[in-house]
Amino acid sequence: MSALLLLRTCRSPTIAGIYKYTYQGTTVANHTCNHRLASTEAAAASVQLANASGLVGYWQTLSNSTPVAYMQDVLIKIHDYSGLPWWASIVLSTVLFRSVATLPLTIYQHKITARIEKIALEMPVIVEELKKEAAMAKHKFKWSEKQTQIVYRRSIKKQWQNLIVRDNCHPMKTMIVLWGQIPLWIFQSVALRNLVYMLPDPTSIQAQIVTTEMTVGGFGWIPNLTVVDNSYILPVALGLINLAIIEVQAMSRTRPSTRLQNIANNVFRGLSVVMVPVACTVPSAICVYWVASSSFGLAQNLLILSPEVRRSVGIPKTQTELSEPYDLLWLKIQQRLKLVERPPADKPAAE
Repeated sequence: MSALLLLRTCRSPTIAGIYKYTYQGTTVANHTCNHRLASTEAAAASVQLANASGLVGYWQTLSNSTPVAYMQDVLIKIHDYSGLPWWASIVLSTVLFRSVATLPLTIYQHKITARIEKIALEMPVIVEELKKEAAMAKHKFKWSEKQTQIVYRRSIKKQWQNLIVRDNCHPMKTMIVLWGQIPLWIFQSVALRNLVYMLPDPTSIQAQIVTTEMTVGGFGWIPNLTVVDNSYILPVALGLINLAIIEVQAMSRTRPSTRLQNIANNVFRGLSVVMVPVACTVPSAICVYWVASSSFGLAQNLLILSPEVRRSVGIPKTQTELSEPYDLLWLKIQQRLKLVERPPADKPAAE
């Protein structure tokens, strides 16, 4: 959802046309001066077009917000101190931010999930005891079946909450990665957009210099990071990597997927596909960031499957943990590609 909302502010085909048209009139002798003037005019035009199209409001507030300003400053400092071209600086900053912010949250999330799985193993014994107590109370106090069920369910809920408090593993904490990752993704995306279009102050010398550097700070088939990737290589790669993340998570489950999990997987698959045309309309600088962030997420998910890695970061061992996760993933990939036959779901007993 946040990606679809960002589409409205990140894309600017008209502005790209203004850049292209203005640069054609520059000469080699005064290339730097004319380039800077062209960037200033384009940025001023971008602000006018944004205001004319009704972009004033939420996204302008976000663009001018303090977190985005700090993010812009950090991105510029990483580029200046590292001496790397802008595309490499974007990748480096992505790895740094996600290693410092989202990786620890992911590890913590897995610890919470493991604790929840462990306390769930204690519940069957507790449930049996509560059933006996409910039956005795029903007979002693002459409760109806409805009254007994109400007290029984309340007792189960209370016991479950006691276990959650004991092990400090509230299920809402399993969403902690989203609480950290989504704001980071939005702030860095908007910060890169600001750097491309010299926002929030197009007259700033620093903003003009950064945008000028980005026009020559690309790589390979994308030398200019301020324009879209017309080859569609990065947008397609983004979609494939996001789909790979979803499939790895689905294939690494040892228990049958619930109906809710299947719905969530399909929703995220759809969003991954939608991200491809979105990425085709944003400047390449933003697309490079999205691909780098998703690549980090895929590598992180694969790494966290390893039992050795899980023990090294303090994630408790559980019954559903895969002892040989990579062999299982490869087998399931082969089965999906029909290179290996799937085992029958219900194998008949030998006569």
